Amino acid sequence: MDSSRLVYLMFIFFWCLCSTACVSTKDAVYFNNIGNTEISGKTESLEPVIQPNDLLSISISSLNPAASEVFNVSTANSSRIANATATNTVSPVIGYLVDQDGNVQLPLLGKTKAAGLTKKDFQEGIRNQLIQRKLLIEPVVDIRYLNYKISVLGEVARPSVLTVPNEKITLLEALGLAGDLTIYASRNNVLLIREEEGNKKLIRIDLTTKELFSSPYYYLKSNDIIYVEPNKTKIQSASNVRQWLPVVFSGLTVIVIAADRLSR
Repeated sequence: MDSSRLVYLMFIFFWCLCSTACVSTKDAVYFNNIGNTEISGKTESLEPVIQPNDLLSISISSLNPAASEVFNVSTANSSRIANATATNTVSPVIGYLVDQDGNVQLPLLGKTKAAGLTKKDFQEGIRNQLIQRKLLIEPVVDIRYLNYKISVLGEVARPSVLTVPNEKITLLEALGLAGDLTIYASRNNVLLIREEEGNKKLIRIDLTTKELFSSPYYYLKSNDIIYVEPNKTKIQSASNVRQWLPVVFSGLTVIVIAADRLSR
């Protein structure tokens, strides 16, 4: 057997080995067999509910800027904190932290209930207190989350924790910010982990169907975790590689020895 024939046989061997890791086109495509269509349906309210351990930026203004200043001691560095979170750097915690009892400690107002309320309700409650106690004239209250984040793990290009400044993000946007799914991702079995009222919900989502767009989980909430599992091809190919590596190295050794002897 000459060396050219040995090279040819090696090529055939490796081609057979690699062919076991092929991924079908259907498994790698989003929204299979979806043409031009219009999807109707109401999604649940996107307004998040404040929960214990949320970090809030609370900005209060009025016709008297000097009188409003005392309420804004924790919001002067809010933008710096948001930027620090986005770049994964450590920064001092500055903002109003919702304690385990669901309260926020505000200057002059003291403990104020926040957990269980939407931002709109909480803003209105603070505004009413300021007016009733005659602390400010025509106050304007603005509240933002400083810790609105989404975690994306598994078979994506860049697993990461995403900070969401505008407090609104879809599942597809989160996957896009994480670099999209890899070719080995299981697109019909994406896991969404969501915590509500102290309970963790595990939801399976199929990205290959149009039902995703009318799903109540199309829009994500703060602290949602997305885990993209590897598909069967990835698992099988990894297993095959571990099984075949000793055989491959042994075969290469034999081929090299045989080629060496034939060349003498």
